[in-house]
Amino acid sequence: MAFGRLERNTGPQPMSDINMTPLIDVMLVLLVIFIITAPLMSSSLKLDLPKTDAARPSEAPDFIAVSIDPTGRFFVADKELDAAALGERVAEAARRNAQTEVRLSADQSVPYGRVAELIGIVQKGGLSRIGFVAQAPASR
Repeated sequence: MAFGRLERNTGPQPMSDINMTPLIDVMLVLLVIFIITAPLMSSSLKLDLPKTDAARPSEAPDFIAVSIDPTGRFFVADKELDAAALGERVAEAARRNAQTEVRLSADQSVPYGRVAELIGIVQKGGLSRIGFVAQAPASR
């Protein structure tokens, strides 16, 4: 006995494709972030700075960042300089502004004599404001 035709309307078929546009957008944003940050990460000098609770950044507008690596070499802005070139660089900064601050970053293993030598070079070059860079201890 047939009562008529029973039609089954299944509705729209489920979409089985993945929308790739949001995935591509996210990947492009990540690519741009990595392109911008990669040069910043590659040019840093690795130092084991002393740790202290009193480590606070200075507010000096004009400064020179001088570093001493574990072997005792001098660096200004990640570029190695000998003592004579460092003295010239400091004297040039002193001629521009006598209130320029020298931010000294020295590895913990550097002997005090090498740090004192750097301080002498800076003072001979005409700058007297020296700030020692330290690292804040890890919070517990």
